[in-house]
Amino acid sequence: MNEKVSIVLVRTTHPGNIGAVARAMRVMGLHRLVLVDPRCRVGSVARARASGAVDVLDHARVVESIDEAIAEAGFVVGTSARKRSLGPQVCALRSGMAECMREQERGEVAILFGPERNGLDNAALERCNRLWYIPTAQDYASLNLSAAVQVVASELFAAGADAPPGDKPPAVASAGEVAGLITHFEEVARAVNFVDADAPRQAFHRVERLFHRARLEPAEVKLLRGFLTAVERRKRQSNER
Repeated sequence: MNEKVSIVLVRTTHPGNIGAVARAMRVMGLHRLVLVDPRCRVGSVARARASGAVDVLDHARVVESIDEAIAEAGFVVGTSARKRSLGPQVCALRSGMAECMREQERGEVAILFGPERNGLDNAALERCNRLWYIPTAQDYASLNLSAAVQVVASELFAAGADAPPGDKPPAVASAGEVAGLITHFEEVARAVNFVDADAPRQAFHRVERLFHRARLEPAEVKLLRGFLTAVERRKRQSNER
């Protein structure tokens, strides 16, 4: 279990943390590490902290954006030290394990960890289906990045060991497919004056959250995009008259 889980580190600033994360992953049977726009070199310091887990570093993917990191994932989870009122549904880490195990039967899973200083920003959270927080003492909730990954990896390992076999659920659309649908919707919405062409990006936040929450299947994304294409065609025909 957990072969489909990727740990995604966003704009990490310290090579020691990247190495320590690799070690935390390897101990718990995780192998897929993705580095989004790292702000440090993954060199000797990272390899020293990785100890015997340099294979995780050697096979890590380095990408420029979160969208690229999660493009193939059907279930995207953000992590945060604090509960947030905006963005995806929030749950305690352990409470999210059963759902995570089910989602691995449907497709790939990406778990995002933000920069050491500020964590994930709102733009990153908008791309997530869920937000996990690690319960801590109220008077001190600060976890080092690698410690946070270790806790999450440990919960995943335990949940995977305990997960009973079950029927495979329907496939879910990847984050890349959903992103394409959202972009298509925005283009059509502007073309038919559903929103003002100069409307700020915030005008589409509710629609974006709706599509992420809906857990669309690939055929459903295709259906909706077919509808949007038909609207575009009718719009062009109307303009040509």
